[in-house]
Amino acid sequence: MNNVQVQRLGCACVAGLAIVAVLGLARNAVAEPKSGGSLVYAFSSGPRTLDPYVINNTVEIEVVNEIYESLVALGEDYTARPSLASRAEVSPDARRFTFTLRHGVKFQNGKEMTAADVLASFQRYQAVSPNAVALSGVEGYETPDPYTFVIRLKGTNALFLDVLKTPSYPFSILPAEQKDKAAGAADVIGTGPLRLGEWMKDSHLTLRRFDGYSVDPSAQGLDGYAGRKTVYLDAVRYNIVPEPNARIAALQSGGADVTSQIPLSLSKRVAGQPGMQVQQVFPGCQQVFFQHTQNVPTNNLLVRQAVQAAMGVDDIMEALGEVSKRNGQLSYPGTPYFTPGNPNFHYDVNDTAKAKALLQQAGYHGEKIVLQTTPTYSWHLNATLVLSEHLKAAGMNVEVQPVDWNKNSNDRMSGEGGWNISLTNFCSQPLLGPQQWRPFILTIPQMRGDTVLEDAYRRVFESLDLPGRQKAWAEVQQRVFDQAYFLKVGDYGAINIASPKVHDLTAWYNIRFWGVWRD
Repeated sequence: MNNVQVQRLGCACVAGLAIVAVLGLARNAVAEPKSGGSLVYAFSSGPRTLDPYVINNTVEIEVVNEIYESLVALGEDYTARPSLASRAEVSPDARRFTFTLRHGVKFQNGKEMTAADVLASFQRYQAVSPNAVALSGVEGYETPDPYTFVIRLKGTNALFLDVLKTPSYPFSILPAEQKDKAAGAADVIGTGPLRLGEWMKDSHLTLRRFDGYSVDPSAQGLDGYAGRKTVYLDAVRYNIVPEPNARIAALQSGGADVTSQIPLSLSKRVAGQPGMQVQQVFPGCQQVFFQHTQNVPTNNLLVRQAVQAAMGVDDIMEALGEVSKRNGQLSYPGTPYFTPGNPNFHYDVNDTAKAKALLQQAGYHGEKIVLQTTPTYSWHLNATLVLSEHLKAAGMNVEVQPVDWNKNSNDRMSGEGGWNISLTNFCSQPLLGPQQWRPFILTIPQMRGDTVLEDAYRRVFESLDLPGRQKAWAEVQQRVFDQAYFLKVGDYGAINIASPKVHDLTAWYNIRFWGVWRD
Protein backbone atom coordinates (compact mmCIF):
# COMPACT_ATOMS: atom_id res chain seq x y z
CA MET A 1 0.00 0.00 0.00
CA ASN A 2 0.91 3.64 -0.41
CA ASN A 3 0.77 5.49 2.90
CA VAL A 4 -0.57 9.00 2.48
CA GLN A 5 -1.63 11.60 5.01
CA VAL A 6 -5.01 11.98 3.33
CA GLN A 7 -3.54 13.74 0.32
CA ARG A 8 -4.99 14.09 -3.14
CA LEU A 9 -5.08 11.02 -5.32
CA GLY A 10 -5.43 12.68 -8.69
CA CYS A 11 -7.51 15.36 -7.00
CA ALA A 12 -9.91 17.40 -9.08
CA CYS A 13 -9.44 20.36 -6.79
CA VAL A 14 -8.18 23.88 -7.19
CA ALA A 15 -4.74 24.60 -5.85
CA GLY A 16 -3.94 28.26 -5.96
CA LEU A 17 -7.30 29.49 -7.28
CA ALA A 18 -7.68 32.92 -5.76
CA ILE A 19 -10.29 33.49 -3.09
CA VAL A 20 -9.84 37.11 -2.14
CA ALA A 21 -11.34 39.25 0.57
CA VAL A 22 -11.72 42.71 -0.94
CA LEU A 23 -12.02 44.04 2.59
CA GLY A 24 -11.04 41.20 4.86
CA LEU A 25 -12.33 40.84 8.39
CA ALA A 26 -8.81 40.46 9.66
CA ARG A 27 -7.65 39.99 13.23
CA ASN A 28 -7.07 43.14 15.17
CA ALA A 29 -3.29 43.68 15.20
CA VAL A 30 -3.27 44.31 18.95
CA ALA A 31 -6.17 42.48 20.53
CA GLU A 32 -6.06 38.75 21.11
CA PRO A 33 -9.11 36.55 20.58
CA LYS A 34 -11.37 36.34 23.58
CA SER A 35 -13.98 33.79 24.51
CA GLY A 36 -17.62 34.41 25.21
CA GLY A 37 -20.55 36.24 23.76
CA SER A 38 -22.98 35.34 21.03
CA LEU A 39 -23.33 36.41 17.43
CA VAL A 40 -26.41 36.90 15.23
CA TYR A 41 -26.17 35.82 11.61
CA ALA A 42 -28.87 37.20 9.27
CA PHE A 43 -29.34 34.15 7.07
CA SER A 44 -31.14 34.11 3.71
CA SER A 45 -33.20 30.94 4.16
CA GLY A 46 -33.78 28.21 6.70
CA PRO A 47 -32.62 24.61 6.22
CA ARG A 48 -35.20 21.97 5.35
CA THR A 49 -33.39 19.38 7.42
CA LEU A 50 -30.16 18.91 9.36
CA ASP A 51 -29.79 15.27 8.36
CA PRO A 52 -26.44 15.53 6.57
CA TYR A 53 -27.02 12.70 4.10
CA VAL A 54 -29.85 14.53 2.35
CA ILE A 55 -28.63 18.16 2.33
CA ASN A 56 -27.39 19.78 -0.87
CA ASN A 57 -27.84 23.55 -0.84
CA THR A 58 -25.75 26.36 0.57
CA VAL A 59 -27.92 27.24 3.55
CA GLU A 60 -27.92 23.63 4.73
CA ILE A 61 -24.24 23.07 3.97
CA GLU A 62 -23.21 26.05 6.11
CA VAL A 63 -25.11 24.81 9.16
CA VAL A 64 -24.51 21.07 8.83
CA ASN A 65 -20.74 21.39 8.45
CA GLU A 66 -20.57 23.25 11.78
CA ILE A 67 -22.27 20.32 13.53
CA TYR A 68 -20.88 17.23 11.80
CA GLU A 69 -17.50 15.97 10.58
CA SER A 70 -16.33 13.29 8.17
CA LEU A 71 -13.29 11.04 7.76
CA VAL A 72 -11.69 13.48 5.37
CA ALA A 73 -12.79 17.05 4.76
CA LEU A 74 -12.52 19.86 2.29
CA GLY A 75 -9.32 21.80 2.93
CA GLU A 76 -8.75 25.52 2.48
CA ASP A 77 -7.20 24.77 -0.93
CA TYR A 78 -10.00 22.25 -1.75
CA THR A 79 -7.80 19.19 -1.29
CA ALA A 80 -8.85 16.23 0.87
CA ARG A 81 -7.51 16.85 4.36
CA PRO A 82 -7.49 14.82 7.60
CA SER A 83 -10.53 15.20 9.82
CA LEU A 84 -11.89 12.28 11.87
CA ALA A 85 -9.31 10.06 10.16
CA SER A 86 -5.73 10.93 11.01
CA ARG A 87 -4.41 8.90 8.09
CA ALA A 88 -5.56 7.19 4.91
CA GLU A 89 -3.72 4.35 3.17
CA VAL A 90 -4.56 3.92 -0.49
CA SER A 91 -3.66 0.81 -2.46
CA PRO A 92 -1.75 1.30 -5.76
CA ASP A 93 -4.81 0.30 -7.79
CA ALA A 94 -7.03 2.71 -5.82
CA ARG A 95 -9.38 -0.07 -4.76
CA ARG A 96 -8.66 -0.35 -1.02
CA PHE A 97 -8.80 2.61 1.38
CA THR A 98 -7.76 2.15 5.02
CA PHE A 99 -8.59 4.92 7.49
CA THR A 100 -6.98 5.26 10.90
CA LEU A 101 -9.39 7.06 13.21
CA ARG A 102 -8.43 9.65 15.79
CA HIS A 103 -8.73 8.42 19.37
CA GLY A 104 -10.94 10.07 21.94
CA VAL A 105 -13.31 11.88 19.55
CA LYS A 106 -16.65 12.46 21.26
CA PHE A 107 -20.11 12.79 19.82
CA GLN A 108 -22.22 15.63 21.16
CA ASN A 109 -24.10 13.11 23.33
CA GLY A 110 -20.82 12.20 25.10
CA LYS A 111 -20.25 8.85 23.38
CA GLU A 112 -16.79 8.09 21.92
CA MET A 113 -16.67 7.60 18.15
CA THR A 114 -15.29 4.27 16.90
CA ALA A 115 -15.17 2.27 13.68
CA ALA A 116 -18.60 0.82 14.51
CA ASP A 117 -20.10 4.29 14.14
CA VAL A 118 -18.26 4.85 10.88
CA LEU A 119 -19.52 1.55 9.48
CA ALA A 120 -23.11 2.28 10.50
CA SER A 121 -22.86 5.75 8.99
CA PHE A 122 -21.73 4.47 5.60
CA GLN A 123 -24.45 1.82 5.65
CA ARG A 124 -27.11 4.42 6.42
CA TYR A 125 -25.73 6.72 3.71
CA GLN A 126 -26.17 3.95 1.15
CA ALA A 127 -29.75 3.44 2.34
CA VAL A 128 -31.05 7.02 2.46
CA SER A 129 -28.86 9.53 0.59
CA PRO A 130 -29.79 10.79 -2.88
CA ASN A 131 -26.04 10.60 -3.46
CA ALA A 132 -25.84 6.89 -2.56
CA VAL A 133 -24.58 6.26 -6.11
CA ALA A 134 -21.22 7.59 -4.89
CA LEU A 135 -20.86 4.34 -2.91
CA SER A 136 -22.23 2.04 -5.62
CA GLY A 137 -18.71 0.82 -6.33
CA VAL A 138 -18.16 -0.38 -2.75
CA GLU A 139 -17.52 -4.13 -2.47
CA GLY A 140 -17.42 -4.19 1.31
CA TYR A 141 -16.29 -2.66 4.59
CA GLU A 142 -14.00 -3.95 7.33
CA THR A 143 -13.52 -2.86 10.95
CA PRO A 144 -10.48 -4.86 12.13
CA ASP A 145 -10.28 -2.84 15.36
CA PRO A 146 -12.15 0.09 16.99
CA TYR A 147 -9.92 2.67 15.29
CA THR A 148 -9.54 1.23 11.78
CA PHE A 149 -12.06 1.39 8.97
CA VAL A 150 -11.47 -0.17 5.54
CA ILE A 151 -13.40 0.39 2.31
CA ARG A 152 -12.95 -2.13 -0.51
CA LEU A 153 -14.06 -1.11 -3.99
CA LYS A 154 -15.14 -3.35 -6.87
CA GLY A 155 -12.96 -1.40 -9.28
CA THR A 156 -10.49 1.46 -9.49
CA ASN A 157 -11.66 4.88 -8.33
CA ALA A 158 -8.86 7.39 -8.59
CA LEU A 159 -11.03 10.15 -7.12
CA PHE A 160 -12.49 8.30 -4.14
CA LEU A 161 -10.86 10.46 -1.46
CA ASP A 162 -12.17 13.50 -3.30
CA VAL A 163 -15.63 11.93 -3.32
CA LEU A 164 -15.49 11.53 0.47
CA LYS A 165 -14.51 15.14 1.17
CA THR A 166 -17.74 16.56 -0.27
CA PRO A 167 -19.54 19.21 1.82
CA SER A 168 -22.74 18.56 -0.17
CA TYR A 169 -24.45 15.28 0.81
CA PRO A 170 -21.48 14.99 3.21
CA PHE A 171 -20.25 11.63 4.50
CA SER A 172 -20.70 12.79 8.09
CA ILE A 173 -20.18 10.30 10.90
CA LEU A 174 -23.20 9.80 13.13
CA PRO A 175 -23.62 7.57 16.20
CA ALA A 176 -24.31 3.97 15.19
CA GLU A 177 -27.71 4.22 16.90
CA GLN A 178 -28.87 6.42 14.00
CA LYS A 179 -28.28 3.70 11.41
CA ASP A 180 -31.92 2.77 10.81
CA LYS A 181 -33.36 6.28 10.89
CA ALA A 182 -35.26 7.28 7.76
CA ALA A 183 -34.00 10.02 5.45
CA GLY A 184 -34.34 13.38 7.20
CA ALA A 185 -35.12 11.77 10.56
CA ALA A 186 -31.67 11.40 12.14
CA ASP A 187 -31.14 13.00 15.53
CA VAL A 188 -28.86 16.04 15.25
CA ILE A 189 -25.76 14.55 16.90
CA GLY A 190 -22.34 15.09 15.37
CA THR A 191 -18.73 15.43 16.43
CA GLY A 192 -18.35 19.05 15.31
CA PRO A 193 -17.42 22.12 17.35
CA LEU A 194 -20.97 23.50 17.43
CA ARG A 195 -24.11 21.63 18.49
CA LEU A 196 -27.76 22.35 17.85
CA GLY A 197 -29.57 24.45 20.43
CA GLU A 198 -33.01 25.80 19.57
CA TRP A 199 -34.50 25.39 16.08
CA MET A 200 -37.71 27.14 15.03
CA LYS A 201 -38.15 26.38 11.34
CA ASP A 202 -38.53 29.43 9.07
CA SER A 203 -37.65 31.68 12.01
CA HIS A 204 -34.25 30.93 13.54
CA LEU A 205 -31.90 28.32 14.87
CA THR A 206 -29.14 28.51 17.43
CA LEU A 207 -25.84 26.64 17.48
CA ARG A 208 -23.95 26.42 20.77
CA ARG A 209 -20.31 25.67 21.48
CA PHE A 210 -19.72 21.97 22.12
CA ASP A 211 -17.40 22.03 25.10
CA GLY A 212 -16.53 18.37 24.66
CA TYR A 213 -15.21 18.92 21.14
CA SER A 214 -12.02 17.00 20.27
CA VAL A 215 -9.67 19.39 18.50
CA ASP A 216 -7.43 17.74 15.90
CA PRO A 217 -4.01 17.89 17.61
CA SER A 218 -2.13 17.69 14.31
CA ALA A 219 -3.84 20.73 12.78
CA GLN A 220 -2.05 24.07 12.88
CA GLY A 221 -4.95 26.42 12.10
CA LEU A 222 -7.87 27.03 9.79
CA ASP A 223 -8.01 24.52 6.95
CA GLY A 224 -11.39 24.62 5.23
CA TYR A 225 -13.80 22.21 6.90
CA ALA A 226 -10.80 20.41 8.42
CA GLY A 227 -8.03 21.98 10.53
CA ARG A 228 -8.03 23.35 14.06
CA LYS A 229 -11.53 24.39 15.07
CA THR A 230 -11.32 26.64 18.10
CA VAL A 231 -14.69 28.09 19.08
CA TYR A 232 -14.60 31.33 21.05
CA LEU A 233 -18.29 32.20 20.80
CA ASP A 234 -20.83 30.77 23.23
CA ALA A 235 -23.49 30.65 20.54
CA VAL A 236 -24.43 31.66 16.99
CA ARG A 237 -28.05 32.50 16.23
CA TYR A 238 -29.13 32.14 12.59
CA ASN A 239 -32.07 34.48 11.94
CA ILE A 240 -33.96 33.68 8.75
CA VAL A 241 -34.22 36.94 6.78
CA PRO A 242 -34.93 36.22 3.09
CA GLU A 243 -34.81 39.80 1.76
CA PRO A 244 -31.27 41.29 1.31
CA ASN A 245 -32.33 44.84 2.22
CA ALA A 246 -33.82 43.53 5.46
CA ARG A 247 -30.56 41.74 6.26
CA ILE A 248 -28.61 44.97 5.72
CA ALA A 249 -31.12 46.84 7.89
CA ALA A 250 -30.59 44.29 10.63
CA LEU A 251 -26.83 44.98 10.53
CA GLN A 252 -27.36 48.74 10.57
CA SER A 253 -29.70 48.56 13.56
CA GLY A 254 -27.50 46.18 15.54
CA GLY A 255 -29.98 43.34 15.17
CA ALA A 256 -27.41 41.23 13.34
CA ASP A 257 -23.62 40.95 13.32
CA VAL A 258 -23.03 39.08 10.04
CA THR A 259 -24.91 38.53 6.80
CA SER A 260 -24.14 36.93 3.45
CA GLN A 261 -25.36 36.57 -0.14
CA ILE A 262 -25.71 40.31 -0.61
CA PRO A 263 -26.19 41.64 -4.18
CA LEU A 264 -23.32 43.70 -5.57
CA SER A 265 -25.46 46.80 -6.09
CA LEU A 266 -26.59 46.74 -2.47
CA SER A 267 -23.08 46.14 -1.14
CA LYS A 268 -21.82 49.18 -3.10
CA ARG A 269 -24.41 51.37 -1.40
CA VAL A 270 -23.24 50.41 2.08
CA ALA A 271 -19.49 50.00 1.47
CA GLY A 272 -17.56 52.54 3.53
CA GLN A 273 -20.42 53.19 5.92
CA PRO A 274 -19.58 52.91 9.62
CA GLY A 275 -20.34 49.45 10.92
CA MET A 276 -20.07 47.77 7.52
CA GLN A 277 -17.16 45.47 6.70
CA VAL A 278 -17.70 44.20 3.15
CA GLN A 279 -16.01 40.94 2.22
CA GLN A 280 -16.01 39.69 -1.36
CA VAL A 281 -15.21 36.09 -2.36
CA PHE A 282 -14.54 35.03 -5.95
CA PRO A 283 -15.15 32.62 -7.45
CA GLY A 284 -18.24 31.85 -5.44
CA CYS A 285 -20.66 29.88 -7.57
CA GLN A 286 -21.76 29.10 -11.10
CA GLN A 287 -25.28 29.78 -12.30
CA VAL A 288 -26.96 27.10 -14.41
CA PHE A 289 -30.46 26.51 -15.79
CA PHE A 290 -31.76 22.91 -15.74
CA GLN A 291 -34.14 21.61 -18.38
CA HIS A 292 -36.60 18.85 -17.43
CA THR A 293 -36.36 16.01 -19.95
CA GLN A 294 -39.57 14.25 -18.90
CA ASN A 295 -42.12 17.06 -18.98
CA VAL A 296 -43.73 18.32 -22.20
CA PRO A 297 -42.44 20.15 -24.21
CA THR A 298 -38.83 20.01 -22.96
CA ASN A 299 -38.94 16.22 -23.25
CA ASN A 300 -38.21 17.02 -26.91
CA LEU A 301 -34.47 17.52 -27.48
CA LEU A 302 -35.12 20.01 -30.27
CA VAL A 303 -37.19 22.19 -27.93
CA ARG A 304 -34.41 22.07 -25.31
CA GLN A 305 -31.91 23.06 -28.00
CA ALA A 306 -34.23 25.90 -29.08
CA VAL A 307 -34.18 27.22 -25.51
CA GLN A 308 -30.40 26.91 -25.55
CA ALA A 309 -30.22 28.80 -28.86
CA ALA A 310 -32.51 31.61 -27.66
CA MET A 311 -30.58 32.34 -24.46
CA GLY A 312 -28.03 35.16 -24.34
CA VAL A 313 -25.87 35.22 -21.23
CA ASP A 314 -24.78 38.88 -21.15
CA ASP A 315 -28.30 40.22 -20.52
CA ILE A 316 -28.82 37.65 -17.79
CA MET A 317 -25.51 38.35 -16.09
CA GLU A 318 -26.19 42.09 -16.15
CA ALA A 319 -29.56 41.46 -14.50
CA LEU A 320 -27.91 39.45 -11.73
CA GLY A 321 -26.28 42.51 -10.23
CA GLU A 322 -23.38 40.33 -9.12
CA VAL A 323 -19.62 40.16 -9.54
CA SER A 324 -19.67 37.89 -12.57
CA LYS A 325 -17.60 36.53 -15.45
CA ARG A 326 -18.41 34.68 -18.66
CA ASN A 327 -17.51 30.99 -18.70
CA GLY A 328 -19.22 28.23 -20.66
CA GLN A 329 -17.72 25.32 -18.72
CA LEU A 330 -18.50 23.51 -15.48
CA SER A 331 -14.92 24.06 -14.27
CA TYR A 332 -13.08 27.32 -13.62
CA PRO A 333 -10.25 28.62 -15.85
CA GLY A 334 -6.87 27.71 -14.40
CA THR A 335 -8.07 24.52 -12.75
CA PRO A 336 -7.01 20.98 -13.74
CA TYR A 337 -10.32 20.10 -15.41
CA PHE A 338 -10.88 23.24 -17.45
CA THR A 339 -10.88 22.20 -21.12
CA PRO A 340 -8.40 24.31 -23.13
CA GLY A 341 -9.14 25.76 -26.54
CA ASN A 342 -12.67 26.64 -27.51
CA PRO A 343 -14.86 23.55 -27.09
CA ASN A 344 -18.28 23.74 -28.71
CA PHE A 345 -20.35 23.62 -25.52
CA HIS A 346 -23.13 25.72 -27.13
CA TYR A 347 -22.46 28.63 -24.80
CA ASP A 348 -24.23 31.94 -25.35
CA VAL A 349 -25.74 30.97 -28.72
CA ASN A 350 -28.07 33.99 -28.55
CA ASP A 351 -29.64 33.30 -31.95
CA THR A 352 -33.40 33.90 -32.09
CA ALA A 353 -33.67 32.78 -35.73
CA LYS A 354 -31.96 29.48 -34.93
CA ALA A 355 -34.29 28.97 -31.96
CA LYS A 356 -37.36 29.55 -34.16
CA ALA A 357 -36.08 27.07 -36.74
CA LEU A 358 -35.50 24.41 -34.08
CA LEU A 359 -39.02 24.95 -32.71
CA GLN A 360 -40.49 24.50 -36.17
CA GLN A 361 -38.45 21.34 -36.67
CA ALA A 362 -39.65 20.08 -33.26
CA GLY A 363 -43.31 20.55 -34.20
CA TYR A 364 -43.80 23.01 -31.35
CA HIS A 365 -47.32 24.43 -31.24
CA GLY A 366 -47.27 26.80 -28.29
CA GLU A 367 -47.15 24.29 -25.45
CA LYS A 368 -46.53 26.10 -22.17
CA ILE A 369 -42.95 26.18 -20.89
CA VAL A 370 -42.90 26.68 -17.11
CA LEU A 371 -39.89 28.51 -15.64
CA GLN A 372 -39.85 27.81 -11.92
CA THR A 373 -37.85 30.26 -9.81
CA THR A 374 -37.62 31.73 -6.33
CA PRO A 375 -37.83 35.38 -5.22
CA THR A 376 -35.85 34.38 -2.09
CA TYR A 377 -32.76 35.22 -4.16
CA SER A 378 -33.17 38.29 -6.34
CA TRP A 379 -30.57 37.02 -8.81
CA HIS A 380 -32.57 33.82 -9.36
CA LEU A 381 -35.74 35.74 -10.11
CA ASN A 382 -34.02 38.37 -12.28
CA ALA A 383 -32.14 35.79 -14.36
CA THR A 384 -35.34 33.83 -14.93
CA LEU A 385 -37.28 36.92 -15.98
CA VAL A 386 -34.64 37.83 -18.56
CA LEU A 387 -34.58 34.28 -19.94
CA SER A 388 -38.37 34.34 -20.23
CA GLU A 389 -38.12 37.41 -22.48
CA HIS A 390 -35.53 35.67 -24.67
CA LEU A 391 -37.83 32.67 -25.06
CA LYS A 392 -40.88 34.82 -25.81
CA ALA A 393 -38.90 36.57 -28.56
CA ALA A 394 -38.35 33.15 -30.16
CA GLY A 395 -42.08 32.41 -30.06
CA MET A 396 -42.34 30.27 -26.93
CA ASN A 397 -45.33 30.30 -24.59
CA VAL A 398 -43.70 30.98 -21.23
CA GLU A 399 -45.00 31.03 -17.67
CA VAL A 400 -42.79 32.19 -14.78
CA GLN A 401 -43.70 30.31 -11.59
CA PRO A 402 -42.27 31.92 -8.41
CA VAL A 403 -42.08 29.59 -5.38
CA ASP A 404 -40.21 29.61 -2.08
CA TRP A 405 -36.61 28.40 -2.02
CA ASN A 406 -37.22 25.06 -0.34
CA LYS A 407 -39.93 24.07 -2.84
CA ASN A 408 -37.73 25.21 -5.72
CA SER A 409 -34.81 23.12 -4.45
CA ASN A 410 -36.97 20.07 -3.69
CA ASP A 411 -38.79 20.18 -7.03
CA ARG A 412 -35.55 20.55 -8.98
CA MET A 413 -33.98 17.50 -7.37
CA SER A 414 -37.12 15.35 -7.42
CA GLY A 415 -38.36 16.40 -10.85
CA GLU A 416 -41.77 17.25 -9.36
CA GLY A 417 -43.71 20.52 -9.59
CA GLY A 418 -44.59 20.51 -13.29
CA TRP A 419 -41.70 22.75 -14.31
CA ASN A 420 -39.66 22.74 -17.52
CA ILE A 421 -36.76 25.04 -16.65
CA SER A 422 -35.31 25.76 -13.22
CA LEU A 423 -32.32 27.80 -12.11
CA THR A 424 -29.75 27.05 -9.43
CA ASN A 425 -26.28 27.99 -8.29
CA PHE A 426 -23.49 25.44 -8.03
CA CYS A 427 -20.83 26.45 -5.53
CA SER A 428 -18.81 23.43 -4.40
CA GLN A 429 -19.11 21.57 -7.71
CA PRO A 430 -16.95 23.76 -10.00
CA LEU A 431 -14.35 24.23 -7.27
CA LEU A 432 -14.04 20.54 -6.49
CA GLY A 433 -14.27 18.98 -9.93
CA PRO A 434 -15.96 16.09 -11.75
CA GLN A 435 -16.67 13.94 -8.69
CA GLN A 436 -18.61 16.77 -7.06
CA TRP A 437 -20.77 17.31 -10.15
CA ARG A 438 -21.74 13.65 -10.33
CA PRO A 439 -24.81 13.74 -8.02
CA PHE A 440 -26.25 16.60 -10.06
CA ILE A 441 -25.47 15.16 -13.48
CA LEU A 442 -26.33 11.50 -12.98
CA THR A 443 -28.75 11.25 -10.08
CA ILE A 444 -31.54 13.78 -10.58
CA PRO A 445 -34.57 11.95 -12.01
CA GLN A 446 -34.93 13.85 -15.25
CA MET A 447 -31.43 12.91 -16.45
CA ARG A 448 -31.07 9.25 -15.47
CA GLY A 449 -30.45 6.50 -17.98
CA ASP A 450 -28.12 8.34 -20.37
CA THR A 451 -25.63 5.54 -21.09
CA VAL A 452 -23.32 7.81 -23.09
CA LEU A 453 -23.01 10.12 -20.10
CA GLU A 454 -22.62 7.23 -17.66
CA ASP A 455 -19.84 5.68 -19.74
CA ALA A 456 -17.91 8.95 -19.90
CA TYR A 457 -18.26 9.33 -16.14
CA ARG A 458 -17.03 5.79 -15.59
CA ARG A 459 -13.80 6.71 -17.40
CA VAL A 460 -13.44 9.87 -15.28
CA PHE A 461 -13.19 7.70 -12.16
CA GLU A 462 -11.29 4.73 -13.58
CA SER A 463 -8.47 6.65 -15.29
CA LEU A 464 -5.41 6.58 -13.06
CA ASP A 465 -3.70 9.35 -15.05
CA LEU A 466 -4.87 12.97 -15.06
CA PRO A 467 -4.93 13.39 -18.89
CA GLY A 468 -7.32 10.44 -19.14
CA ARG A 469 -9.63 11.98 -16.56
CA GLN A 470 -9.45 15.37 -18.24
CA LYS A 471 -10.47 13.88 -21.60
CA ALA A 472 -13.36 11.97 -20.05
CA TRP A 473 -14.56 15.07 -18.19
CA ALA A 474 -14.59 17.06 -21.43
CA GLU A 475 -16.76 14.30 -22.94
CA VAL A 476 -19.13 14.48 -19.95
CA GLN A 477 -19.57 18.21 -20.47
CA GLN A 478 -20.00 17.79 -24.21
CA ARG A 479 -22.87 15.36 -23.67
CA VAL A 480 -24.50 17.58 -21.02
CA PHE A 481 -24.53 20.57 -23.35
CA ASP A 482 -25.28 18.65 -26.57
CA GLN A 483 -28.41 17.32 -24.88
CA ALA A 484 -29.13 20.77 -23.41
CA TYR A 485 -29.56 19.31 -19.92
CA PHE A 486 -27.81 22.38 -18.49
CA LEU A 487 -27.69 25.96 -19.79
CA LYS A 488 -24.64 27.66 -18.30
CA VAL A 489 -24.95 31.37 -17.49
CA GLY A 490 -21.62 32.32 -15.89
CA ASP A 491 -19.46 32.49 -12.78
CA TYR A 492 -19.96 34.95 -9.96
CA GLY A 493 -18.73 35.85 -6.50
CA ALA A 494 -20.27 36.05 -3.06
CA ILE A 495 -20.48 39.04 -0.73
CA ASN A 496 -20.54 38.91 3.06
CA ILE A 497 -20.93 41.90 5.37
CA ALA A 498 -20.11 42.03 9.08
CA SER A 499 -20.02 44.42 11.98
CA PRO A 500 -16.57 45.73 12.99
CA LYS A 501 -17.18 44.02 16.33
CA VAL A 502 -16.67 40.69 14.54
CA HIS A 503 -13.09 39.45 14.08
CA ASP A 504 -11.41 36.70 12.05
CA LEU A 505 -14.35 35.84 9.80
CA THR A 506 -12.12 34.42 7.08
CA ALA A 507 -13.19 34.66 3.44
CA TRP A 508 -13.69 31.17 2.03
CA TYR A 509 -16.16 28.99 0.12
CA ASN A 510 -18.69 29.17 2.99
CA ILE A 511 -18.93 31.02 6.27
CA ARG A 512 -17.47 29.20 9.30
CA PHE A 513 -17.77 30.38 12.88
CA TRP A 514 -14.85 28.59 14.50
CA GLY A 515 -11.94 30.97 15.07
CA VAL A 516 -14.38 33.90 15.06
CA TRP A 517 -14.65 36.16 18.11
CA ARG A 518 -16.31 39.44 18.93
CA ASP A 519 -15.76 42.55 21.03
